[in-house]
Amino acid sequence: MKIYQVFLLSLLLIITSCNQNQNDTSNQQQNKQKQEMKIVKDQGVITKVSSQNFEDTYSALVKVITNNPNLKMVAQLDHQANAASVGLKLNPTKIIMFGNPKLGTPLMQSAQTTGLDLPQKILISQDDHGVVKVSYNDPVYLKNRHGIEGRDEVLVKVSAALDNITNAVIKL
Repeated sequence: MKIYQVFLLSLLLIITSCNQNQNDTSNQQQNKQKQEMKIVKDQGVITKVSSQNFEDTYSALVKVITNNPNLKMVAQLDHQANAASVGLKLNPTKIIMFGNPKLGTPLMQSAQTTGLDLPQKILISQDDHGVVKVSYNDPVYLKNRHGIEGRDEVLVKVSAALDNITNAVIKL
C-alpha cells in the first residue's frame, strides 16, 4: 500500500510541477505578447498601444503638441468623419501633422524628397476590438527611404522627440 501511495504522490507532484511550468511558460508568453503589442516596428511605422480610450489619447496628443513651444501644429484630419461624409464607415482614425522647422529643414536640405513625409504625422486609430494605437514614421526609415546623409544627430533628436511625445500620450 505504501508503494502505491508513494507512486500516486510522486505522480501528483510531477503533474503539479508540469502544470506550474506550463502556467509559468504561458504567463511569460502572455507578458511577452503584451510587451510586443505595446511597441511594434513594421516597415517604417512605429506603433504603440495606448492605455487610454481614443478621445483621451487624441486629446493628450493635441495637448502635448500645442504645449511644446518647439512644435507647430499644421493640420488635424478626422478620417472617420471624412469617410462618413461619403456614406462609408471607418473606426475612429485621426491624424495630426506638426513640425519643427529647425529639425525638418536640415533633413530636406539633405534630401528634398523628405518633404513628402514632413511635417511629422502621428496617427491615432482604434481597431475593431477597441484597441487604441498611436503610429508614426520611424525616422530611420525616412533616412533610408530618402537617402538622408550627414544628419544622424538630427534624426536622433527627431526619434527621441517622437518617442517622448507618444509615450506621454499612451501613458506607459
